Amino acid sequence: MKLNHFFDSSVDMLCIANYEGYFEDVNPSFVKLLGFTKEELLSKKINDFVFEEDKDVTQSTRASLHENKKLLSFQNRYVKKNGKIIWLSWSAVPVNEERLVYAIAKDITAEMVLKNERVIEFAKLKTVNEDLVRLNYTTSHDLRAPMNNLISLFDVLDYSLINDEDTLQILRYMEVSAKGVKDSLENYLNLVESASKGQNSLTEVCFENVLAKTQNTLGSIIKTSSTKIESDFSDCKSAYFNIAYMESIFLNLITNSIKYTIPGNSPSIEIKTEFKDGKNMLFFKDYGQGIDMDKNGDKIFGLNQRFNNEQEGKGVGLFLIRNQINSLGGTISVFSSPNKGAEFRIVFPT
Repeated sequence: MKLNHFFDSSVDMLCIANYEGYFEDVNPSFVKLLGFTKEELLSKKINDFVFEEDKDVTQSTRASLHENKKLLSFQNRYVKKNGKIIWLSWSAVPVNEERLVYAIAKDITAEMVLKNERVIEFAKLKTVNEDLVRLNYTTSHDLRAPMNNLISLFDVLDYSLINDEDTLQILRYMEVSAKGVKDSLENYLNLVESASKGQNSLTEVCFENVLAKTQNTLGSIIKTSSTKIESDFSDCKSAYFNIAYMESIFLNLITNSIKYTIPGNSPSIEIKTEFKDGKNMLFFKDYGQGIDMDKNGDKIFGLNQRFNNEQEGKGVGLFLIRNQINSLGGTISVFSSPNKGAEFRIVFPT
């Protein structure tokens, strides 16, 4: 009697099946979920209720039970009386002496629908990501040719024929910038190629060298804005990182500090490193317009987020460097307040 009460009151689907492929008994939950009467369920072969695509695997799995093998977490689809398809997860125990199988099933339809939706979304994201990689690779590759042509013009330019010192200085800045863009394109193409092969391209990156290259690339901007940059890498001279990413970090943070300086003030930037708790840390600090953290703190690293409409920009730089840092296991945080500048703290992966 107690077992009958358990069988009849269980919220899970309980059933007893024979070795000939028919249900011997089913509980009320089984009847309620599938929508068939108990008589209908007992009158047909079990496979008649199974979704067409799952019939073969269900039949072969049931055959293994006849070899006295237990069944755990077998999943298949059933068709309800109203035509709706549901997912069930089965556990079963055969009893050879009785030639019966005692089984319990759980309705996992909601879980499988969610899982399938995730698979579909992942497939869409994968396709979009592959398209973006191809677009970026193609764009970088196509830009390389005109950039090489531009650099070749500087190579044939006879600077001795130019007498105006300001013009000479401008041309030199243009040449340095063009070569800097070419190097960035080459680095990016190598980065995309490595990423497609599953390689991280980590190497020991010297902070002093990256800063020097960035200052060289931004030479004209730094000079015309009277930007002052102080650096101290004595505590930590390098970190294992992707060099293209590191150059992007320096370029974006220094450019932002110059762009968002307080009007009337010359930009002032402090860059230093620390080795703390076994981790290499990099600090960028400026004394510019800063950011209202209470208002925009959760948006700083978002895509297309801009907090100063007076300056030209797309709101992409901080989004990019955060993703670059996070993708390699590092972190970046910011501390700032209006008109008191901003400090970015980067912790590199160990």
